[in-house]
Amino acid sequence: MAHIEDQGRRRREKLRDARLYVCVTARRERGDLREFLHAAYEGGTDIIQLRDKTLEAAAEIEAIEVLAEVAREHGKLFAVNDRADVALLTGADVFHVGQGDLTTQQARTVLGPDVVLGRSCHSPAQVDAALADPGLDYFCTGPVWETPTKPGRAAVGLELPRYAAEHAGDTPFFAIGGVDAARLPAVLGTGASRIVVVRAVTEATDVTAAARALRDALPA
Repeated sequence: MAHIEDQGRRRREKLRDARLYVCVTARRERGDLREFLHAAYEGGTDIIQLRDKTLEAAAEIEAIEVLAEVAREHGKLFAVNDRADVALLTGADVFHVGQGDLTTQQARTVLGPDVVLGRSCHSPAQVDAALADPGLDYFCTGPVWETPTKPGRAAVGLELPRYAAEHAGDTPFFAIGGVDAARLPAVLGTGASRIVVVRAVTEATDVTAAARALRDALPA
């Protein structure tokens, strides 16, 4: 039990220090997942989540096992999206769910107390619910701008991260959705200090440099 408590505490300490969170597919068309992961972590990425809706469970687990190995080499966190069974099997540090996915209680029943748990929020009411949920460790607000990674979901604009910054207190939250280097100053202007990015890093010619530029622009 002490080991589990220590593991959970270490993960949450890393979450508090985290500023840059990257979501990536398995990059099967490029065949460079391992290389990408090393490059992103070397650039200062704090958390990487594998999110690939095209994968069956076996292929997803295989890709996440690569992510887990690389994350541990760098002493960083890795995240699994939606699938608590996959998170359990791969020993995920972080489990992330959307509004229509598992409840916090359901996720904790499967994963226990030491896994960092986060949820996506798209409205002030959902932010309020996240802040009132003692089982959640962090939440995301967005999409700030429309993004092809979430087709059909309307942008919430800068007002939602601003609302979160005004109400979150010490609870970590990340602004997500179309965030890149050019838009980062506007995000930081809301009071947000953490971001989730996809294309700004995954489509970069120099992954390490792209991640480093974002990480260096975020508050310490």
